[in-house]
Parts: sequence; structure tokens; C-alpha cells
Amino acid sequence: MFKDKVLLITGGTGSFGNAVLRNFLDTDIKEIRIFSRDELKQDDMRKKYNNEKLKFYIGDVRDVNSLEDAMRGVDFLFHAAALKQVPSCEFYPMQAVQTNVVGTENVLNVAIKHKVQKVIVLSTDKAVYPINAMGISKAMMEKVAVAKSRNLGDETTICCTRYGNVMASRGSVIPLFIKQIREDKEITITDPNMTRFMMSLDDAVDLVMFAFEHGENGDIFVQKAPAATIELLANSLKNLLGCPEHTVRIIGTRHGEKLYETLLTREEMVTAEDMGGYYRIPSDTRDLNYNKYFVEGEVITEAQDYHSHNTRQVDKKEMMEMLLSLKEIEEDLKDFNIGEI
Repeated sequence: MFKDKVLLITGGTGSFGNAVLRNFLDTDIKEIRIFSRDELKQDDMRKKYNNEKLKFYIGDVRDVNSLEDAMRGVDFLFHAAALKQVPSCEFYPMQAVQTNVVGTENVLNVAIKHKVQKVIVLSTDKAVYPINAMGISKAMMEKVAVAKSRNLGDETTICCTRYGNVMASRGSVIPLFIKQIREDKEITITDPNMTRFMMSLDDAVDLVMFAFEHGENGDIFVQKAPAATIELLANSLKNLLGCPEHTVRIIGTRHGEKLYETLLTREEMVTAEDMGGYYRIPSDTRDLNYNKYFVEGEVITEAQDYHSHNTRQVDKKEMMEMLLSLKEIEEDLKDFNIGEI
């Protein structure tokens, strides 16, 4: 599917972009374009991969002109650019709106204009029943993507992926825990009973590829993922690094955090299609006939949210195996005497 094609990744200097490069650079793809506003990270990637297929574009999704330059000749687009940190979005919610909502509209408008064949928009579990500015902006991002997809023909297909905690991604707790252990500091956890979905970056790429292969306009895809408590994650990491007695300090739930994360709402589960390892949420096909909003309803049968409390829970052995398999922390693990699983 990607032979002799051009792929553009917005926000491509992040964890997801690097995972895509690991999977795609050695294939018969023609070109991969990295679009971001961070020139230092782009230069680091240029030196790291040293590959002629890789092209770099400085720009911002808020700037349509920079998107125009990057989008010419593109066949496929993975839209990963976003403000993702909950605290910064809480303090600067309009910045989250400008990047995650307005920026996404800019990306989609330019992609449609240039007849990009397939666009995959990356979302998050925080968009489901959002309680913080980041989640709200991502929920609006999904709405923008679905709305843009409604009146498109066959030239461009727009669909979304929604995934939970990505293990060892930039800014996540696993690198933090490793750093705290290395520096002989207390491991700080919020609530021991807090659960999170456990997905690797390669799982995130697999989800995007599944959406790429199966998605129709307006679809949202979710990968079925196991979950674990933060306590289990911390204890598994301590055992793996050979320091099971390392001190843990409970700091309490931080502002904007949930006890568990939800990937599908009850209402979405009613229409979701079970595709084995994935769920597909088909597009809401209501048009501007407002009767379908105000007059005509539907009966919701027995259904419940799909969240990190009611999905399959991993045990310590499985968690340690998952941690060992993470490419992102391979170098960090070399500093420790790895314990038995």
C-alpha cells in the first residue's frame, strides 16, 4: 500500500513519529515527511536516521502556509501534532484549542485541498468523558474530523484512532520511575488503585495501520488493550530493575486526573463494531435534518463503557515482560541488574 507513496506525519518528532520511522524507513515507501516546529529535534532525527527517504519541514499546524508547503504531493497523512500535557493545557486552554482544534481543521482543510488519499487523526482516551482542557480539546478535534469527513467523496478519507496510555512515551511515568530509581529518589505515584491502559508505541502504530486499512470516512478506531494499576506498574518495574524494596511515596490524585481512563462511551458501545482486536465506531450519519436531533430517538440496549477498570488486567509477570519488550527503554535497562521474571 505504501510502495512509492509519500507519507506526512505532523508532530513527527514525537514518540509516535519515531515509532513510525522504525517500522517504515526500510520499506519501499518513497518518502516520509516530518512536519513539526522543533528544529532541534528535527536535526537530532536527521542525524540519527541518516536516510534519504526522510524529509523535514519546519512549520506549525496553526500556520496554513507552512502546511501548504508540506502537503504538496502527499498521498497519506498521520496527524499526530498536538498539545498533550494535561497541566500545561489546564493553564493555557486556548493554546490547546489553537493547536488541537483549529490546527486540526487547518490540517484537514489543506489535506482535502491537495487530495490526500487517507488521513488518520490521532486522539486519546482523555477525549472520552473529558474532565480537563486537553481532553476537551481532543474531543473537539474528533468532532472536527468527523464533521469534515461527512461530505467528502472518494478522493480523501478521514478517520480517527483513539488510544490510551502509551508505555515509555515521552512524558509518561515509566521513564520517570526509572529516573527516580537511578537517582535513588522515592518513586512518586498518585493513587495505587488508579488504572491505565497499557499499550506500546508499536501497538499505537498497529492501531493507526488498522485504521488505514479498514477505515471509512468518519470512523473512530480503538484497540482492545489490557490495563494495570499504577501500583502494579511501579512494583513490576522495581522487581525488574532488581530493587524491590525501593521506596514508594503516594502523592495523591493530581488536578485533571481520572481514577480510570475510558476508550469507549456507553453510547458508542451500542453502535461499535467488534473487529477482533479492535473496535470500530462508525460515523454518525445524521445530516442537517434537525428532527434526528430533537424529535427522533433510539432505544439504548444494555451497554457499558469500555474503560481501564473493566478491561483485562495484566499480572506482574506479564507487566515485566511488557516492560522488557519496550524498545524505548532498552538503553536505560542496561544500567541495571535485571531481575528474574
